[in-house]
Amino acid sequence: MMVGLKLRCQHRPVRVQAGSFGIGFSAAIAAGLTASWFVGSFMTRGRETFVDPALPPSRDFDLESPDGITIAATFRPGRHSRSPSVLLLHGFRASRQATAANAMWLASLGYATLSIDLRGHGQSTIAPCTFGLKEAEEARIAFDWLKKRQGNAPVCIIGISLGGAACLIGDAGPIPADALVLQGVYSDIRHAIRNRIARYIPRIVATLLEPLLSFQTLLRLGVSPSRLAPVKALSQYDGPVLIIGGQQDRSTLATETRALYAAAKDGEKLMLSPDGDHIDICRLTSATYRDCVKAFLAQTIGSADIGN
Repeated sequence: MMVGLKLRCQHRPVRVQAGSFGIGFSAAIAAGLTASWFVGSFMTRGRETFVDPALPPSRDFDLESPDGITIAATFRPGRHSRSPSVLLLHGFRASRQATAANAMWLASLGYATLSIDLRGHGQSTIAPCTFGLKEAEEARIAFDWLKKRQGNAPVCIIGISLGGAACLIGDAGPIPADALVLQGVYSDIRHAIRNRIARYIPRIVATLLEPLLSFQTLLRLGVSPSRLAPVKALSQYDGPVLIIGGQQDRSTLATETRALYAAAKDGEKLMLSPDGDHIDICRLTSATYRDCVKAFLAQTIGSADIGN
């Protein structure tokens, strides 16, 4: 006799614990924040790079900042001991090597020139980049040195990208130069970061990711991103300004360059190069560029023949 067995399968619903989902979501957020912190550290790290030694009558020397930063510098004498002078401040991931060609050209016109390596660049002390906030201390020290060296003769600063921000956003406000040339300078740090991310991914995604990097300034520098805004600081500068940018610059958009132009108070001029991305704008040496700068210098700080 066969006995039939009747088996019953009971299907129990799988329950997803809300707590598990919350833990997973929190872990994903933590991982994203950690990754963005490492990206920010990578982006702001300093690095030493080679700079050609000066040839006479130029000379290399060091300046010192109050916070212990050694500032590598190159001075090229002008036609006279009291000739007007130009301080050249390089951009991010560059050094005074990048300004050497234009410094030599300006010296050939008779202007005294001083080029420096900002912190974390060239041969200066290796330190994290602060987007112009702390670099302003080095820029001010170099400006004061040049003013004294040239017997208080007029000084124009050519600030390129990061160097331009350093002219404007320091704790003491804009450096009181007799004239400013702002070349490829970002309008504010949030735009700067968003634009650079958008070079590699869709802009809408860059817009979502940008706060993960820009708001790190609260922890890294003790200031909000709104503090790093050359476009706001420029309204506090009373001297003549030449604004230079590029129509094709994807890191500092032409709209940002025009915003800087609009923020300048008096004697502002605008040059927008039709070609070249950000690095090309930072390295301009063309005849058009030099003619524009030469005319601006003659109009604002005077001819290099002035002096004794």
